[in-house]
Amino acid sequence: MPHTPASFSAPESNTDDLPPGLIDSDGPSKGLRSSALLSKDARLAGRPKLCSDCGLCDSRLKPLMSKTCVFVRNRTEEIERRLFGRNRQDGDELRFGVFRTMHAARMRRRVPGAQWSGMVTTLGARLLERAEVDAVITNASMPGTRFAPRPILARTPDEVRATVGNKPCLAPSLGLLDQVQDAGVKRLAFIGTGCQVHMLRAAELEQDLGLERLDVIGIPCSDNVTYPDLSFFLQQVSRSPQTIVHYEFMQDYSLHMRHEDGREERLNFIDFPMDRLEGIFPSACLSCFDYANTLADITIGYMGAELGWQWVLVRSERGEALFELLRPELEMGTLSSAGDRARGMPRYIQMLARPAGKPPKPIRRLIAWLQRHRGPRGLEFARAIIEMKLFRNLQHVRDLFARFEARVVPEHVFETLAPYAENYRAVFQRPLGASKPAAQPRSPDSDQS
Repeated sequence: MPHTPASFSAPESNTDDLPPGLIDSDGPSKGLRSSALLSKDARLAGRPKLCSDCGLCDSRLKPLMSKTCVFVRNRTEEIERRLFGRNRQDGDELRFGVFRTMHAARMRRRVPGAQWSGMVTTLGARLLERAEVDAVITNASMPGTRFAPRPILARTPDEVRATVGNKPCLAPSLGLLDQVQDAGVKRLAFIGTGCQVHMLRAAELEQDLGLERLDVIGIPCSDNVTYPDLSFFLQQVSRSPQTIVHYEFMQDYSLHMRHEDGREERLNFIDFPMDRLEGIFPSACLSCFDYANTLADITIGYMGAELGWQWVLVRSERGEALFELLRPELEMGTLSSAGDRARGMPRYIQMLARPAGKPPKPIRRLIAWLQRHRGPRGLEFARAIIEMKLFRNLQHVRDLFARFEARVVPEHVFETLAPYAENYRAVFQRPLGASKPAAQPRSPDSDQS
C-alpha cells in the first residue's frame, strides 16, 4: 500500500469482521444464475466476491473497506439517520429513499452530447464556475472509446463539460480520493453511483480528509457491467453497435439507441436475447438495493418522469441548494402516475422461479403494446421497476450468496415488498422476510404521489 501521509491515519483492516467466504482469492464474481469471475484484471484479485470496483481499495483508504463496503455490510439505514435525521417513511420513500421534494425537469438549452438534457454536467461545471467547490470527481471517457469510464478530478468547468455523456460501466472513481488529499482539496463535489456513495458516506471522510464541504450528486444505477461486457451487450442488441453514441432503457419499455448519424434504433425489452446476456452482470450489481442512489444530496435520473424529462429527487439541505443553483436554467414539468404495478407483480415473481421462454414475435408485439399503453407509467413505472429489481436481487442473494443476506439486504427491502409476501411464499415455499420479523403489509395504493 502506498505511504499514508500524516494527515490521514488509516485504521488497521479488520478482516475478523468479514463473513466466511466473502473474500475470493480469484476476485469478484458475475452472472445472473451462475457465478463466474468479473474480470481477469490482477488488480481485482483478493477483492470480495461481491465487488463493484468502486475504487476505494485502489486508494490509501483500503483498510476502511470492511467498514464502508455496501457488499460487506449495508449500512444504509444508519447512514440515513446521520445524514437526514430520520429513516425513510412509508409510501414512495420506501422505494425512492428519503426526499424533500421530487420534480420533473430538464435544461432549457440541452447540452450537446448529453445523455439527457445535461443537468448533471451543468451542475458540476456550475459549482466550479461559482467557486463553491475546489474540484469535482466525475468520469471522462478513455481515449478512443465512448463508454469506457476514466475517473478524473476536474478542477475547471471545461474539464467537467468535456465529460458530458453517460459511461454505463463500472468505474473506480473513489481511487481518486488520494488525489483529493494530496492536492489539498477542501470542498469537493462527487458525481457517482449508489454503491460509491454508500462507501463515501460510510467512511465519514470529511474529517479524515479535512474536507470542509462535500456535495454528492447521485446517478441512478442498475445492472452495471464492465466495459468488455458492455461492448458484448451492444453487439447482441444493435444492428450497428459501433456507431451507438447514447443508449438508455426507457420508460416506454424499450431500449433506445442513438447513432452517429442521428437515427434512433429501438428494441423492446420483451425482445432482449436474455439467453445470451445472463452471464454479463456483476454479482455485486445483482446484490444491490439502491437503484435510486438514496444517500446522495440530490439524485438526477429519468425513470419516474415522462419521456423527454428528467426525474430529480432533492434529499437534503445541500441538495436543495444544488437544485436552486440549476433552477434558473430549468424547464419544469409535471410528475404523473398511471397503471397498476400490483397486477403484474405476482406473474413476475413466478418468472423469477421459473423463467419463461421467449414468446413468438406476434405475441411479443402484443406484450410490448400492452406494456406501453396499459402498464405502469410515470411514477408508477419507477415503483414497478424498483420493486422488480428488489425481488430479483433478493433472490440472487438467496440463491448464490445466502450467507450474506443478513448483511447486505436492508430491512426496507422487506417492508417495500411486504404486499406481495403471500405471492412470494406460494412460489418459493419460504417466507419473504427470512428470519426477520414479518413486516406489516402495506397497500400498493397508499403511495405518495
